[in-house]
Amino acid sequence: MAVKIRLTRRGSINKPSYRLVATDTKSPRDGRFIEILGWYDPKRTGDNFKLDMDRVEYWLSKGAQLSETARNLVKKSAKNRTAETAKAGA
Repeated sequence: MAVKIRLTRRGSINKPSYRLVATDTKSPRDGRFIEILGWYDPKRTGDNFKLDMDRVEYWLSKGAQLSETARNLVKKSAKNRTAETAKAGA
C-alpha cells in the first residue's frame, strides 16, 4: 500500500478548512484515510495551521509521499518549530 500525506476538504461552501491526513493513494480526496495529522484553515489570519510533526516524520520514514501543499505546510511548521526552540534556548 502506497501512502500519501495530503489535504482533505472540510467545512461548508465558501468556508473551507482542511485536514492533513495520511491516506492510501487510491482513496479519493475526501474519502477514507489512515490517520489525521493536523489541520489547515486558509481563512484564518495568523496561526492558521497545526501539524503533529512527530507523526508526519513517522509516516515519511515509512515512505509516505507529500502532496505539494502538504510539503509547503510541513516546511512552514519546521521553520516555526526551529524558531520556537531558538527562543526557548535564548
